[in-house]
Amino acid sequence: MSTLTNTTTRWWALVVLALVQLMVVLDGTIVTIALPEAQAELDLTDVQRQWVVTAYALAFGALLLLGGRIADYWGRKRTFIVGLIGFGAASVWGGLAQSGVELIVARGVQGAFAAILAPAALAMLTVTFPSGRERNTAFAIFGTVAGTGAAIGLLLGGVLTEFASWRWCLLVNVIFCVIALVGAFVLLHESKAEGDNRYDIWGTITVTLGLGSLVYGFTLAEHGWASVDTIVFLAVGVLLLIAFVLIQARVKQPLLPLRVVANSVRGGAFLIQAIIGAVMIGSMLYLTFHFQIVLGMSPLVAGLANVAMTVVIFACTPLITKLMNRVGPRPMMIAGPLFAAAGLFYLTGITPDGSYWTQVLPALVLLGIGLSMLFVPVQNLALIGVEPHDAGAASATVNAAFNIGGSIGLAVFTVIYASTEAGSLDAGATLPTAFTDGYSAAFFASGIIMVVAAAVGFAFIRGTKEALMPTSEVPRVH
Repeated sequence: MSTLTNTTTRWWALVVLALVQLMVVLDGTIVTIALPEAQAELDLTDVQRQWVVTAYALAFGALLLLGGRIADYWGRKRTFIVGLIGFGAASVWGGLAQSGVELIVARGVQGAFAAILAPAALAMLTVTFPSGRERNTAFAIFGTVAGTGAAIGLLLGGVLTEFASWRWCLLVNVIFCVIALVGAFVLLHESKAEGDNRYDIWGTITVTLGLGSLVYGFTLAEHGWASVDTIVFLAVGVLLLIAFVLIQARVKQPLLPLRVVANSVRGGAFLIQAIIGAVMIGSMLYLTFHFQIVLGMSPLVAGLANVAMTVVIFACTPLITKLMNRVGPRPMMIAGPLFAAAGLFYLTGITPDGSYWTQVLPALVLLGIGLSMLFVPVQNLALIGVEPHDAGAASATVNAAFNIGGSIGLAVFTVIYASTEAGSLDAGATLPTAFTDGYSAAFFASGIIMVVAAAVGFAFIRGTKEALMPTSEVPRVH
C-alpha cells in the first residue's frame, strides 16, 4: 500500500476526514431546532418528535461496532466511500419525507450509514498520523471538530430552518458528501487489517438488539418505571448485552475485542465519552426547546443563542492543547467535567420570563470551557495503545459511546422532564413554568452525571504524562 508521506497531502486528508466527522456528528442535532416546524408540517406526535433524534443516534451507536469491523476487513477507503453515498441518499430521502414514519425511518438509515462512515474516517486518521506531535495536533483538531459538531448543528439548523426549510437540515448533507467524495478519491489511500478476518454475526445481533431494547425500554419509562413493558425491554436489553460480552470473550475474532475496553484509560475515556453524548444530545435538546417554546425565539435566533458555547470551545482549544502538552490529559479529564457540571447546575435557575444574558449565557461559557477540556484529549485517550488490527473497532467504540450515551440520555432525561412537568401542572403551575421546571430537572440530572464523569477521570485516567501521550512510532496499517 502507498502511504501518505507527503505532509501537505496528509493535512488535506485530515480536512476531508474532519469534514465527514463534522457531518455525522452535527446530524445528531441539526434537526433539533427544526423539530417544531417539522412536527407541525408532518403532524408528528411528541413521541415521534423524540424518535426523529433517537432513530439516528440509536442506529448510529448500535451498528458502529459492525461498521468498525467492516472498515477494518473490507478496506477503510472503500467503506468510507460507500458510507458517503448511502448517507447522502438517506439524507435526500429524509429531506423529501411526507410523513413522520418516513422521516424516522430515513433518519435510522442515515444513522446506519454513519455507523460505517465514522469509524472508517477515524481509523484512517489513526494510521495516517501514527505517533508524535503531529498525531496529537491532528487528534486535537479532529476531536474539536467532532466535539463542536453538535453545537454547530444547532446553529446550522437554525439558519436553514429560518431562511429555507426544515427539510434543508437534511438535504444540506449532499453538499458535504460530494466534497468529501472528491477528497476521498484524490487524497486518501486504502488500508485494511491483514490476516484471516471473519465477521462476528452473533455478536452483531446481540449488541444491536440489546442496545435497541435498552434504549426503547428507557423511552417507555415515561409511562412508569414499574410498567411491564418497561421492565421487560430493559431486562431483555441487559441480558442481550451480557450475552454479547460472553460471546466476545469466546469467539476467535470478536466484534469488540475485550482488550480494547479492558484497559483502564481507554475504558475511562469511553465512559466519559458516553456521558458527553448524554449531555450534548440528551439534555441540550431541552435548552433549544426553552429558547423556542418558552422564550419565543425564532429558529435562527435559537441557533445563534447556542453559538456562545461553540465560540468558547474554539477559543479554548488552542490553549487547552498547549496546556495538555505541559501537564498531560489527566487534569483535563477531571476538571473538564466539573466546569461542565457547574454550567448545567447554573441552567437549573431558568425561569419563563428570565433573560438569556443572565440565566443562560454564563452557563454556556462554563459548558464551553469544560467540554473543550474533554474534546481535546478524549479521542486520543480512547485509542491509546490500540493495535493496528483493532483500530476500526476502537474507533467505532469511541463514536458508539457518544451516540448510545446520547440515546439513553435523551430517553432518561425525557422521563425526568415529563414527570417533573406533570408534577408542576398538578401543583397548579402555569404551562411555561411547568416547562421550565421540567427543563431544570433535566439539566440538574445532566450536572450530576458530569460530576460522575469527573470521578471516572480521577479513577481511570491514570499514568504519567509521557504514558498518556506516547511519542513512539507505531506500525502503520496495510
